[in-house]
Amino acid sequence: MPSDVDAPDKVAYGLTFHQLAIIATGALVFYAAWRTLHGVVPAPVFIGAGVVLGGLLIGLALGRRDGLSMDVWLLHAIRHTRTPRSLSTATVAAHTGTPDWVETPTSGRMPLPAPLRLPADAIDDDGEISLGGTRAAIVGTTTVNLALRTPAEQTALIEGWGRWLNSLSTPTQIVVSAQPVDLASHSRALATGADAQPHPRLRAACADHAEFLGDLAARRDPLRRQVLVVTRSPAGERAHAARRRAEDTVRALAGLGVSPRVLDGSAVTAALAGAADPYRPPCPGGLAAPDAVITAAAPTRKTRSQP
Repeated sequence: MPSDVDAPDKVAYGLTFHQLAIIATGALVFYAAWRTLHGVVPAPVFIGAGVVLGGLLIGLALGRRDGLSMDVWLLHAIRHTRTPRSLSTATVAAHTGTPDWVETPTSGRMPLPAPLRLPADAIDDDGEISLGGTRAAIVGTTTVNLALRTPAEQTALIEGWGRWLNSLSTPTQIVVSAQPVDLASHSRALATGADAQPHPRLRAACADHAEFLGDLAARRDPLRRQVLVVTRSPAGERAHAARRRAEDTVRALAGLGVSPRVLDGSAVTAALAGAADPYRPPCPGGLAAPDAVITAAAPTRKTRSQP
């Protein structure tokens, strides 16, 4: 059995039907141009144009990038360039002009924000995400290095992973992403706490480690790997079914040598915010819940003493 069961079939000359269609379309376009302009355009010009067109067609048909064929990748790139960069949950009408909360540039035209349509409409305190008729829960887990295991251990881990995959009966999503690590704040925290150490050697070690983290943050771009497993419950299933499936996932993955846990409401909110903008620095103190009341301390007034 081939390893890639989803690979398209080769039709002729080692090419798929999709690749043959691209090359045939280019050949027909070139032939139609030749029949129309061969009496006007010199033959060397047509031959040069044919060589350039052939190279572009071969690159378009055979090239791949990011796991996609080149024509599909270019189509996604065009769609991305035409996608609005600003999204808003508020309805913005085109005839009302730019709203006050949109920062209009001094030169150029500012496109209006497009409506933000999210599949999720609520996040419970226990971490369950409401998706209309269904619900979902997220499991955060660490990774395991198979290269450091013996062949017998690798076989056991792969078999355990396969048993968990075969036990899935609902749609499950595995998201692996890389996020930046803020080592500069850790370095400043260690440098601040170095003076509070009881022993001079501890103070020196703490200061040395703070300097190492600061130098690493200045010279490199450290990243951490985040693995999220999203479990969903089918429509019509009882409440908290998604969380129970997430807990079953935790028990199944715990035997693989990783440290999984079901994310609560605040952790799910942070994970979704990080997925939307992974390179934004983390907000200190976390994010407030959607229904939380945010208050500010009343300003203190200074009274002047009478002489």
